[in-house]
Amino acid sequence: MWRATALTLFPEMFPGPLGLSLAGKALKDGVWSLTAVDIRRFAKDRHGTVDDAPFGGGAGMVMKPDVLSAAIEAVAEPGVPKILLSPRGAPFSQARGRDLAAGPGVLLVCGRFEGVDERVIEAHALEEISVGDFVLSGGEIAAMTVMDCCVRLLPGVMGEPASASEESFEDGLLEYPHYTRPAIWSGPDGIERRVPEVLVSGHHGKVAEWRMKQREEITRRRRPDLWAHRRTATRNEEK
Repeated sequence: MWRATALTLFPEMFPGPLGLSLAGKALKDGVWSLTAVDIRRFAKDRHGTVDDAPFGGGAGMVMKPDVLSAAIEAVAEPGVPKILLSPRGAPFSQARGRDLAAGPGVLLVCGRFEGVDERVIEAHALEEISVGDFVLSGGEIAAMTVMDCCVRLLPGVMGEPASASEESFEDGLLEYPHYTRPAIWSGPDGIERRVPEVLVSGHHGKVAEWRMKQREEITRRRRPDLWAHRRTATRNEEK
C-alpha cells in the first residue's frame, strides 16, 4: 500500500477532494492510505505554540524548529521521501510524481505563516517542491495536488493504463484535443462546429498522426519552454 502522510496545522482539511472520485475510491479500497498529523500536538507549552517572530525582524511569523522537527521525527519512515511544500521549491512535475508513486509513499510537510525555520529543512534534508509560481495560504492544497498526481498513477487506480501514457507531460508534450458526440454541435454563439473529419474516418494511423501533430502544435504555441526542452532532447538523441 502506498502511504501518504501530511504534517499540518489543519488536519481536518484532509482528505478533502482526495476522498472523492478515483482517489477516494482507491483510498476506500486500500490502494493507498492517508494520515494527517496535527503539528500542534508536538508543541511544548500549554498554549500549543507552533510559531514565533523571525530573527532579524520582518513581517509574519515562522514555524518553530523544535516543534516541527519533533513532528517530523515522529512520523518519518526510512526510505520515504520528506517533502516541504514551498513557493521557492523546485517545480513539481509529472516525472517527479511518477517517481514518488513508484516508491513506498511520501511525507508532506505543509508550511504556514511566512515559512519554516531553515534549520529544520537542513537537519531533515527536506526536499522543497513548488506546485506553481504563486503563493498559497499554506501547503495543504499543494500537498493534495502532489498526492492526487501520485495516486492516479498507482496500479489499478485509473481504468485504462493507456489513459495515463497519453496525458500531458508524459513525453514532454501537451495533450491533443478531445471530441465526443454529437458530431455536429452549435454553441451559444450559433456557429456550427464539426468534429475533425480524420477522427471519424476509422483510419487509426491517420488519427494517431493527427493527434501527434496537434500535440506538437499546442505545445509549441502554449508552452514554448516545454517545446524547446523537447527539441533539445531530440537533437541530443540524434547525435
